[in-house]
Amino acid sequence: MDTTDRTPGWTIAPEPVGSPVAAALWRAYYTEVSDRWYLLHEGRRTDPAELEREIAADPGDHLAPPSGRLLVARYGGAPAGMAGVRLLDASTAELKRVFVYEDMRGRGGAALLVTAAEDAARALGATRMVLDTRGDLVEARGLYARLGYRETAPHNDEPYAEHWFGKDLASVSPSV
Repeated sequence: MDTTDRTPGWTIAPEPVGSPVAAALWRAYYTEVSDRWYLLHEGRRTDPAELEREIAADPGDHLAPPSGRLLVARYGGAPAGMAGVRLLDASTAELKRVFVYEDMRGRGGAALLVTAAEDAARALGATRMVLDTRGDLVEARGLYARLGYRETAPHNDEPYAEHWFGKDLASVSPSV
């Protein structure tokens, strides 16, 4: 998906889950959200051994085709962020791992990633997108609300999920 006509400098395209770019983005994402949780609840950063275990335990295979997609945003050609989508059932997709490097935030990349993930979900046959997030990730919750997501009842029992959102993709025209 080339987004340069709407937001100069940004491009978004599918990325293999196991690529070095995907691995670097996953590490940055997990480090940030884990550190934020531990700093809030225990006053410390993530233990390096735990970080390695958790990254190894979830390589993101659920975001690979045929039932998922990992999208990477590039700004000026350099990797800047990612978002994943996976089918939960024939009509419901789940948004995962929305992340933009800190020095790239505020340039519109996160909204472009979510919109591209919605397009990918539609291409997979989904008519609804769901997601979960934590209470301390206020920026994420604000982004989802701005993009038309509404809080819903829980759709999973993830241990760190505190807020669940959904959006009807059928009533929104895909971006082109």
